[in-house]
Amino acid sequence: MSDIGDWFKSIPFLTKYWFAGSIAVPLIGRLGLINPMHLVLWPDNFFGKFQIWRPITATLYFPVSPGTGLLYMVNLYFLYQYSSRLETGTFDGKPADYLFMLLFNWLCIVITGLLMDMQLLMIPLIMSVLYVWAQLNRETVVSFWFGTRFKAYYLPWVILGFNWVIQGSVVNELIGNLVGHLYFFLMFKYPMDLGGRAFLSTPEFLQRLLPKRRGGVSGFGAPPTRRAAPQEPPGGGGGGGLFGRHNWGQGNRLGDD
Repeated sequence: MSDIGDWFKSIPFLTKYWFAGSIAVPLIGRLGLINPMHLVLWPDNFFGKFQIWRPITATLYFPVSPGTGLLYMVNLYFLYQYSSRLETGTFDGKPADYLFMLLFNWLCIVITGLLMDMQLLMIPLIMSVLYVWAQLNRETVVSFWFGTRFKAYYLPWVILGFNWVIQGSVVNELIGNLVGHLYFFLMFKYPMDLGGRAFLSTPEFLQRLLPKRRGGVSGFGAPPTRRAAPQEPPGGGGGGGLFGRHNWGQGNRLGDD
């Protein structure tokens, strides 16, 4: 038990609470302590009866059963693996920025869920985080089932196909990928690579709540470097970047083998 406790304590701060909630809420529903119908997202109940907790519980709840247990465990692993990597990699020492990313993705997914009458939001949020990791580590080679290897850029789409085989649907995964792409484009791609304005920035109250810190465990991923501003030479004229090996998709850098 002490080993499990030490492992749990080693999980990055925000990932730890997200991971714990994604175990506790499905367990509560499975044991019947709370009717699962009170945990999913029903637009009529959310708007008509002002049951404002539903977007949160719908993000943490998953109907665990013998038929859905594998899908739940796989996505729980993805949550732990790729959220940990982002929090200790690109967002290392910047918990407010990572929390803002989670809140932005979550809000987009909740709005989509209300419009499309989606009851469960766990998989879309996990996939949105995985998508951001894959974009920030696009040249990393990852290993999947049966020794297949490919660049991390393709990982979200491979998992989309994998989950389609398991559950016969790709709506959740597709929404997660699209939301992850929206965040990545607005936060990194457009302002840093294309030279556009920054549409997203972490609010000051989050910075005060979770101030930046030094140290931490180094992880995978780095944001794209900002494109240098064009320099105009004398006499006129213009001048002109782009931005582990494991059966479940853990990556290794090219050349590490």
